Amino acid sequence: MDIAQARERINELRDAINYHNRLYYVYDNPVISDEEYDKLMRELENLEKRFPELVTPDSPTQRVGGEPLSSFRQVTHRIPMLSLSDAFDEEELKDFHRRVTEAVGDKVEYVVELKIDGLAVSLTYENGLLTTAATRGDGVVGEDVTQNIKTIKSVPLRLDFPEDKKPSIIEVRGEVYIPKEGFKKLNEEREDLELPLFANPRNAAAGSLRQLDPKVTAARPLSTFMYALGYVEGVEFSTHYEVLEFYKACGLRVNPHIALLKNFDEVIDYCTSWREKRGSLPYEIDGIVIKVNSLEQQRALGATAKSPRWAIAYKFPAERKTTVIENIIVRVGRTGVLTPTAELRPVRLAGTTVSRATLHNEDYIKEKDIRIKDTVVVQKAGDIIPEVVEVVKERRTGEEIVFKMPHRCPECGAEVIRMPGEAAYRCTGVSCPAQITRSIIHFASRDAMDIRGLGPAVVSLLLSEGLIKDAADIYKLTREDLVPLERMGEKSAANLLAAIENSKSRPLNRLIYALGIPFIGSKAASILADAFGSMENLEKASYEQLVSIPEIGDKMAESIVTFFKQDQTKNLLARLKAAGVSMEAKKREKGPLPLEGLTFVLTGTLEGYTRSQATEIIEKLGGKVTGSVSKKTDYVVAGKDPGSKYEKAVKLGVKIIDEEQFKKMTLQQTQSS
Repeated sequence: MDIAQARERINELRDAINYHNRLYYVYDNPVISDEEYDKLMRELENLEKRFPELVTPDSPTQRVGGEPLSSFRQVTHRIPMLSLSDAFDEEELKDFHRRVTEAVGDKVEYVVELKIDGLAVSLTYENGLLTTAATRGDGVVGEDVTQNIKTIKSVPLRLDFPEDKKPSIIEVRGEVYIPKEGFKKLNEEREDLELPLFANPRNAAAGSLRQLDPKVTAARPLSTFMYALGYVEGVEFSTHYEVLEFYKACGLRVNPHIALLKNFDEVIDYCTSWREKRGSLPYEIDGIVIKVNSLEQQRALGATAKSPRWAIAYKFPAERKTTVIENIIVRVGRTGVLTPTAELRPVRLAGTTVSRATLHNEDYIKEKDIRIKDTVVVQKAGDIIPEVVEVVKERRTGEEIVFKMPHRCPECGAEVIRMPGEAAYRCTGVSCPAQITRSIIHFASRDAMDIRGLGPAVVSLLLSEGLIKDAADIYKLTREDLVPLERMGEKSAANLLAAIENSKSRPLNRLIYALGIPFIGSKAASILADAFGSMENLEKASYEQLVSIPEIGDKMAESIVTFFKQDQTKNLLARLKAAGVSMEAKKREKGPLPLEGLTFVLTGTLEGYTRSQATEIIEKLGGKVTGSVSKKTDYVVAGKDPGSKYEKAVKLGVKIIDEEQFKKMTLQQTQSS
């Protein structure tokens, strides 16, 4: 294929992919399977790799890329992004209508729109191409989030203008939001990673769009609705409704529930009806926006310093109900965190029956003085998560019971700990049923025991079939256990058993990390392995011995001591040892290590190692890994697509080596591990 043929095929593929993106992400009406779509995308990616001179900024392959930003550039809006005045009841809406008609006369049409609960953005297209995306900021100056906006599939990188309207510049304004289901899954993932949960979809959308790394934004379930015109050159519009119809024709996503109304009584009815049925939507709304339709009337009405006089937001009241806390139970999450939960007398709230509400942690309960048998006011945070707002103390009878967190895990009986400075209580049981799936997945992960083939799906299958109950049971698996399992077969079973056998000789630091001791990551595990030399010595280590190691702090030391004194831990380690898993650190010959005194920086993607594996190799050979390049850096190891660190190394004259050179330099260590 020559370059002319490649250009023709690339254009065909881009048109097809953009068409299917619009059907899927804008109109919710896909006509091809995911597999067929992926095939088109792969063909385009391969052609652009062969002919990089044909890559353009609006290609579907350019949605995610580039190194993380160090900060956001400021963007001055051509026309300020004003906020809306609020109305909280019917009388305030009528006052708004009266002010409008007094200024422009009785002939007024209104466009009513659902007020999406997300983050306001402006998108600037020049000759149809997306050039800049910015947040509202203070209304005058926002932040440049162009690279992050490009990762959202419902945002076209190039607009498909109709023949009669082709603006040279158009600034489109709208909302970035996260659907309810996506918000739920995002918080579940964050819980698995022991990260703080987002309070509501709006905060999640804002946090996702303001990530310095576009790849993080790309992994978030963001979507958009466009609803306003900022600045435009080259075309004219007479009404707001015409603008929205133009947006739809261009491929922008516009909310399907927008209505054009000529009677203000219909506006009131629209607001009332959505107050009742908003719970049926797959995304959050916190009100209704009412706008004068005529752009000429909008200009006549003008604006205050903060808000346009031609629009208003009717805000829904937060629905609250009174009920009784029948009991407070403690649930153990997949990360071992204990969460107190109120069992409520069932109450209808925001479209669903609520019988439970999270109480977050012990501090939250104490702060609000929540007791069993209390009468309380409840609402849904972000209209999704039921929460206790306040206690109706006037209704107390004296029979209320003060709640106390348990000292033992309700799932497995292991000791519960709360570290200084933390709100959470954690179960220390290494075999706790509530967290066993996650524990085994971590044990087998690449940076731990590296058991290839033992991923989440296989772990879940083995647990459901009763073949394993904890990590030690992995080493009892046989061919007869595995072959009959769904999608396993002879070859997969043989490969998995070989990987299990190989994992027995992993270095001690890998095993320590694999145990999942709270607050002990891979680096701390290496430090502990070097300091104690064997699992037996580490088990016997006192708090004083542990904190005498410079890198081991109070919280880590306390966690280690508590972990190893549990019967579950002792039992697991005994069975691992009996299975032949190495419990001793490999002894090295005396003398300086090969990379002692050398400082390394890693940049780009390494194909043969994870970052933590490369770091582990360097540190075991006596080297040090840092996150930034300076004159003191000895080597920069550059993988695929290196970024600013590579450029800085070139500027400073720091020696740069590729992955193959790194492999040769560390070959001895690679072979020994």
